[in-house]
Formats: sequence, structure tokens, C-alpha cells
Amino acid sequence: MELTIHAAALPHVDPEASLAFYRDALGFEIRQDVGKGTMRWITVGPAAQPTMSILLAPPATDPGITDDERRMISEMMAKGTYGWILLATPNLDEVFEKVQATDAEVIQEPTQQPYGMRDCAFRDPAGNHIRIQEIR
Repeated sequence: MELTIHAAALPHVDPEASLAFYRDALGFEIRQDVGKGTMRWITVGPAAQPTMSILLAPPATDPGITDDERRMISEMMAKGTYGWILLATPNLDEVFEKVQATDAEVIQEPTQQPYGMRDCAFRDPAGNHIRIQEIR
């Protein structure tokens, strides 16, 4: 059996702000943009990985989710504990400087971790935790 990762999903609350972050701060290309207003599904990804995408989707749009669950998702997003993704780069300092220059919220500056990895972290406009590891 052969499987590949096609897409990962992260929520958004402001499609224009999320689009600007992933396109301008991270340099991802826009692959699809469907829907209107806050009900937009936007697919982005790095040009070097054309078969792997991040789907930026409105949170809690499933009609089977209760109002309490929607409220909980909103609260978790506001705290930055709902969605996250791990990215990698060979030049962490360059990426950190570029993303920081866009006024993205810095969670952690480039740091050598005790487990051997050097990484940094940001929050995107929806509060998602974006961690970037340096791969050499």
C-alpha cells in the first residue's frame, strides 16, 4: 500500500489575514480559494511541495457540532491551543527574520532545545501555533 500526506487543516477566522500570513510571511503559494466572506476554504502550500497543502478552513462549520462545541473551539483558538503545524527549514534565522518583520506574534525566538532541535514559534492570525524547526 502506498499513502502520501495530501493536506493538513488549520482553522481561520479572518480569511484575508490568514491568506496574507501564509502567502506573505511564509511565502506559500495559493492553490485554491473557494467560498465567500468568512466561509472561505483556502488551500496554500510551499512551491517545492506541490502535492502537500494546508487547508485553511472556517472552524466548526460541521452542522453536527453543538453550540457548546463551537464555543469551546473558539475559546481554544483564542488561547492558541486548537490548531498547530510543524514546518521545517534549513535556515531558521532567515525565516524567523522574514516572519517577524510581518508583525506576526512571536511565541519563541530561535532556540536550541535540550532534545537537540533548534526551532522557533509564531501564532498565525487565527491563533494557530506555527512551530518551525531547523533541518540540516
